[in-house]
Amino acid sequence: MFSILVNEKKKAWSLVGLILVLVAAAGIFVYPEPYNRAVRFFNNKVSFVKLPELNPKPFRLGLDIAGGTSLTYSADVANLPDSEKSQALQGLKDVIERRINIFGVEEPRIEVSKSGSEWRLIVEIAGIKDINQAINAIGQTPFLEFKEERDSAETNLILEKQKNQDPQAMFEDPYFKQTSLTGRYLEKAEVQFNPTTYQPNVLLQFNDEGAKLFEELTSKSIGRRIAIYIDGMPLSAPTVQEAINNGSAQITGQFNIEEAKALARNLNQGALPVPITLISQRSVGGTLGFQELEKSLFAGIIGFAIISVFMILIYRLGGFFSVLALAAYVPLVLAIFKIIPVTMTLSGIAGFILSIGMAVDANILILERIREEIKQGREVTTAIKEGFLRAWPSIRDSNVSTIITALILYFFTASIVRGFALTLLIGVIVSMFSAIFVSRTLILAFLNQKGVNSKLWFRA
Repeated sequence: MFSILVNEKKKAWSLVGLILVLVAAAGIFVYPEPYNRAVRFFNNKVSFVKLPELNPKPFRLGLDIAGGTSLTYSADVANLPDSEKSQALQGLKDVIERRINIFGVEEPRIEVSKSGSEWRLIVEIAGIKDINQAINAIGQTPFLEFKEERDSAETNLILEKQKNQDPQAMFEDPYFKQTSLTGRYLEKAEVQFNPTTYQPNVLLQFNDEGAKLFEELTSKSIGRRIAIYIDGMPLSAPTVQEAINNGSAQITGQFNIEEAKALARNLNQGALPVPITLISQRSVGGTLGFQELEKSLFAGIIGFAIISVFMILIYRLGGFFSVLALAAYVPLVLAIFKIIPVTMTLSGIAGFILSIGMAVDANILILERIREEIKQGREVTTAIKEGFLRAWPSIRDSNVSTIITALILYFFTASIVRGFALTLLIGVIVSMFSAIFVSRTLILAFLNQKGVNSKLWFRA
């Protein structure tokens, strides 16, 4: 029995080292300031080598924490048939999100809801300063334009001027130049399929004046590309094969059906798909949001402390190592929140704190099962293996049901609930790793020869 324990301990200690490295890296990534202070101290003392400091992006904060503005618009879809309303509203969301991003706002919350017979567009913009400018931009008509490819000599000249910091050339596009053909002449864009290859293509249809302009443009651009832009962002740059005089054009490429639909939807956004009217505006102060954040974090710390005391009193050393696993769980989850990144809202923080409780629940199931195995007369090492093995089905089933619930909340509810669902989902998945892998590894690593015959580890 002792030789088996020694082998288990060797493997466990190797895994403990890996866990410590992983948790330390996650902790530094989440909160790099202590690491950076140590690096600065080292760099001041040692001159022949310099360690780099870490400057990761901060957590992405939502409107209720960072402050910002919530705008509510009424969308007029009365003149659209029911079959086109969904696409028009999706196009509206895409246009407004692109325009808001011009202001450097990351992940604005934009959603469509229905109040009675009225469709509404809700826009939440975290941290934006000039709200009047944002309101004006949202209400403007997106600009669709067609540009022709420059000659190589002209391109090289502009690139050379930009290399020499010529102020007049710095904002010029060296590869394409503007034409008089814009989205005002486009009647519609729709997805069609090539009858031979069955590949999806996008068909453009211009009005009479646009057809004439497009014929002139394609006549002088044979063998060269014509680029299509919306709000200064390139969408496509097909090569002209021949002059087109029927007022329609086909954009071909290696599209899948979703990409072709997205391109057609963007092209149809030469104007807002539906008229919108601002009906309410609400500002949220960042100070109030940070006060609520501090309260939430304080509640989380208090809850963690109470859980730790409970686990140690009830399960002794087994509970202590569960608390260590829980302490490793926190930086791992927060690091994932940063990497994705998850927009941290008060509801999202609530979901994260709840997931800590879910992680403890898994540890309780395991430790209770170990106690039952010990009471049946098994050796502690065998009881540990059987406890983890027999507790797994219950842990799996309970966590899978929570994951399914979180997925339903995420995909079928408003975004204020989606933040809660996403953090809960990530937390539950990581808690399964923490409870099964980290707890077991720590217990086996620290269980010594005396501990094999001691039931005080688990208060059995």
